Amino acid sequence: MQIKDSAVIVTGGASGLGAAVARAFRAKGAKVMLFDRDSAKGAALAAEIGAGFAMVDVTQEASVAAGIAAAKAAMGRISVLVNCAGIATGARIVGREGPHDLALFQRTIDINLVGSFNCMRLAAAEMAQNSPEDGERGVVINTASIAAFDGQKGQAAYAASKAGIAGMTLPAARDLAGIGVRVCAIAPGVFLTPMLEGLGAEIQAGLAADVTFPKRLGRPEEFATLAAFIVESGYLNGEVIRLDGALRMR
Repeated sequence: MQIKDSAVIVTGGASGLGAAVARAFRAKGAKVMLFDRDSAKGAALAAEIGAGFAMVDVTQEASVAAGIAAAKAAMGRISVLVNCAGIATGARIVGREGPHDLALFQRTIDINLVGSFNCMRLAAAEMAQNSPEDGERGVVINTASIAAFDGQKGQAAYAASKAGIAGMTLPAARDLAGIGVRVCAIAPGVFLTPMLEGLGAEIQAGLAADVTFPKRLGRPEEFATLAAFIVESGYLNGEVIRLDGALRMR
């Protein structure tokens, strides 16, 4: 599928990896609709790059359904979904203040895993209505993490949510093959997103030191480049691709 003239939804599109994807795809000539809970940042970025914006809570069926309807009305169809909405949480199963907060675990799973599935199922139903191009009607890209494979202490909730993303990639690709929709996931390593930017240069340098090569944090535009490659590589399906500079977390 060519990115030019495609109709793309990016969840978590107001900042970080999602914003990088939105910018890159717009630069390649795609129509883009941003989904995010941050209406101020989302609307500002949409105005800057010439995209649409809908305030969407990915965990809520009605909210996503309304966003999907708005996206289709604005773009005419939906051909690509890039799920970047997510949160990073940290807590040990038993810590100084007692057992892991159950609500925090559930919230992490709901946003990262259930939210991605919710958007995928509703977007794919719309993609099924598209006229096929070389047999293809759509592409879904979900965001996993290397924590799915190398989860560290304090990452039980986050790693479980991202492992769920990785684990559903192949069955989702098999489920959606009948309607001509491909499904892949990207598992990024340590990227320079707004969350890490707030940690300071010293902590960033420490994280970068563990990367095999190049010894730096990943750049959001590199994530966007891989997302674009997946969309345009028609034989790439059912794969979880690590993007981490060969980092293996201790």
